[in-house]
Amino acid sequence: MTASTLRHDWTLDEIESLFALPFNDLLFRAQSIHREHFDPNEVQVSTLLSIKTGACAEDCGYCSQSAKHDTGLERERLLPVDEVVAAAKAARDKGSTRFCMGAAWRNPTDKNLDKVIEMISAVRDLGMETCVTLGMLTADQAGRLRDAGLDYYNHNIDTSPEFYGNVITTRTFQDRLDTLDYVRAAGINVCSGGILGMGEAGTDRARMLQELANLPQHPESVPINMLVQVEGTPLYGSDALDPLDFVRCIAVARILMPQSHVRLSAGRTDMSDETQALCFLAGANSVFYGERLLTTDNPGADHDQALFERLGIRMQEAELDADRQACCGSGH
Repeated sequence: MTASTLRHDWTLDEIESLFALPFNDLLFRAQSIHREHFDPNEVQVSTLLSIKTGACAEDCGYCSQSAKHDTGLERERLLPVDEVVAAAKAARDKGSTRFCMGAAWRNPTDKNLDKVIEMISAVRDLGMETCVTLGMLTADQAGRLRDAGLDYYNHNIDTSPEFYGNVITTRTFQDRLDTLDYVRAAGINVCSGGILGMGEAGTDRARMLQELANLPQHPESVPINMLVQVEGTPLYGSDALDPLDFVRCIAVARILMPQSHVRLSAGRTDMSDETQALCFLAGANSVFYGERLLTTDNPGADHDQALFERLGIRMQEAELDADRQACCGSGH
């Protein structure tokens, strides 16, 4: 078996043994695997926009948008399509190749989905990849999103099955897996990862990655988030995670899922440039880009561009399919 053979049968002991490796050995192994599948000096850049903010019926302990938490966040209606398109154009002009749209719903209604499909079509016409995160889906809804040309659906599993109930009680871990199954069966690329620093144990981080790596097909995109502590949420005041533990999780994700894009997501405002550089060395090759991630702060594009320049990292260019090449032109 080569170092980067795709596997879907990882045991917990094997994964915990990876976490226990000396730091230098772990990063060397992860970087070696990364270089087999990706340009080590290229990063894929996505931008995330909240298209419907607040008043979510879920009780996710980390989320400022839950109606069950008093965070002072104002409820906002679904954005009009022209505002979404303007935001997507601005993101494209700053180098983003994928535009992600997030709505604070437990699950979308069919009427909601009609409006989101309009957004997907409009963003695709700009020559960008599209991603949405709308909560739980039915199989029929996943099919409608596929027919609309959606490229990626994001639905994080958040943490281990064992720790999940400490964070969320309004849906089950299996509900998360069911939506991922519907998305995969519909032929949409899967974006799924988790959140670190919620009070979970090291074993929970290993179990979360085990669940993702042992899916029948690895997610094409694996966002790894650091908890952003929002006052008024149950997880506010959680002990901060050691940055090196975060880097270890990036490295193990890269080893378990060699061909997936591993994305640095929420929490980068609390990471030093040096921590982020170690994450890239450990196999991260995607970031969320832009000043906001739904309702929380994110490093500005200028700061990211300066960091990429210091590290000699290039931003990946868009790879358009034939239909969009013809529609938009290679320079869009």
